[in-house]
Amino acid sequence: MNSPNTHELIVSGIHLELTPSLKTFVREKTERLFRHEERIVRVRVELECDPKEAVSTRFKAKGHIAIHGPDMNATVESDECHKAVALLVDKLDRMLARRHQLKRAKRHHPHTVAIDAAVAEAI
Repeated sequence: MNSPNTHELIVSGIHLELTPSLKTFVREKTERLFRHEERIVRVRVELECDPKEAVSTRFKAKGHIAIHGPDMNATVESDECHKAVALLVDKLDRMLARRHQLKRAKRHHPHTVAIDAAVAEAI
């Protein structure tokens, strides 16, 4: 099993001062994603504050997971930065769980392959 230190987590703030407590909060929340899927290469979290937006959508959290296969992206909006991070991690966790479930279902249900007529005649 890989240790949590082998994964890369990038936290950036757009129009927002990243405090050490906020960085620690993001790191603790994203550890759940790394435990869920060991093949995650990188998680990038962007926190944005737009004071001109309505109060209910002032903070935006954007997440990007670089994983073996198609990358995953998610965005959430909230009135509080910590709440936006928690909602983002929940959303990314659901996306990873669904991806895992679909891969498992595909693995356990083999599909038939149609052979062309030309190939069938050659055999």
